[in-house]
Amino acid sequence: MPPLRWETETVSSLEPSRRDTRLDPYIDQYADRTASMTVSAVRALFSVANRPEVVSLAGGMPNIADLPLGALGASFDALVQTKGIQAMQYGSGQGELFMREHIVDVMAEEQIRANADDIVITCGSQQALDLVTRIFVDPGDVVLCEAPSYVGALGTFNAYQADIHHVAMDEHGLVPEAVRDAVVTLRAAGKRVKFLYTIPNFNNPTGITQPVERRQAILAVADELDLLIVEDNPYGLLTIDGEPLPALRSADPRVIYLGSFSKTFAPGFRIGWVLAPHAVRERLVIAQEAAVLSPPVFSQFAIANYLENFDWRAQIVSFREMYRERRDATLRGLADHMPPTATWTHPTGGFFVWLTLPEGLDSQALLARAVNERVAYVPGNAFYADGFGSRNMRLSYCFPTAERIYEGTRRLGKVIRDELEMRETFGLPATETPHKPVSGPAPDLS
Repeated sequence: MPPLRWETETVSSLEPSRRDTRLDPYIDQYADRTASMTVSAVRALFSVANRPEVVSLAGGMPNIADLPLGALGASFDALVQTKGIQAMQYGSGQGELFMREHIVDVMAEEQIRANADDIVITCGSQQALDLVTRIFVDPGDVVLCEAPSYVGALGTFNAYQADIHHVAMDEHGLVPEAVRDAVVTLRAAGKRVKFLYTIPNFNNPTGITQPVERRQAILAVADELDLLIVEDNPYGLLTIDGEPLPALRSADPRVIYLGSFSKTFAPGFRIGWVLAPHAVRERLVIAQEAAVLSPPVFSQFAIANYLENFDWRAQIVSFREMYRERRDATLRGLADHMPPTATWTHPTGGFFVWLTLPEGLDSQALLARAVNERVAYVPGNAFYADGFGSRNMRLSYCFPTAERIYEGTRRLGKVIRDELEMRETFGLPATETPHKPVSGPAPDLS
């Protein structure tokens, strides 16, 4: 019997036609939901923004240089020596009990009273958001989001084929009447509104914070309409002006709360959590075990070790002072270098300022020129699911030094003024009417 040989002369009829023209030979095999997956505008900037000559006002990387790295290293070494066998083993799908108990103490800083049994540890709050969306959202379901909203959340909702509907904000955050109108209108049209996603503290990207009265009004609307709220709160303890505000979850145990150590400790450990009603918690654990079996065990031991052996509250106070200096440098630089028709938010904590350009300018179109001037930012349209935000940009003050931030605003101001001068030269002057930021469902582009 002759040996078997591969037949190379024929092509299977199951192969896609015109294969030679396809950049991706697997294009016909992907799930439909991958069509809505897009590259993060923030991540796409990192390769350029991280060049040393560029002042990056783009990424939201926390400054962890102020952590006691030497002492932490010694402490982690002792952790491996004494508990390495447990710390480097598989763990619980819900997360380790000692870690969940520490999280109860952390959330108490924002007046949340919780039971450790209702907490699920995740690989950062980004995975928490993914798990919540996975268990609630079917393709075509509506998710309500602030206008604008966190780009990572929009990516997650898109990946699960949600219908993202933006809700108006003002200088105090979400407008309760706009939330009510959106839910009533969408339900009347036969849509299933699954939840409202909000970042009440130092919203990413605007930096706006909901005052207590506004939070109460939003909770009242949610109670009236039986609307689930997902509260994302990575920045809440990083207040600059005043004390931390009570979380939405502190007033309503039905709120699903997402937290993280990425901003108050270090993002490299990838530890976040979900606090959820008990029935929801059970489904989250099942989804978590299907995704990763268990969240990173060593990271949980390391962070618990930090919380037990270091003054983490004092460290957060130190972070606040550092970020205050950088926030102030940003606001001073904008006041000194921006044209009079530009406006911006004045955050009381967190990492971000939301800049609105003069009429006629487009932040996406200006980006290449800005990078050429050695300054980077994130264009505003990255934070909308509907194409708005072209007149806006997010400026992050968390990572560069105050001196670098001020220089970055000078470079950015030059780019904007040069563009205005060019438009005037060609007979396209911008209006002298200042634009009010985030004054509706999207920036006013008229």
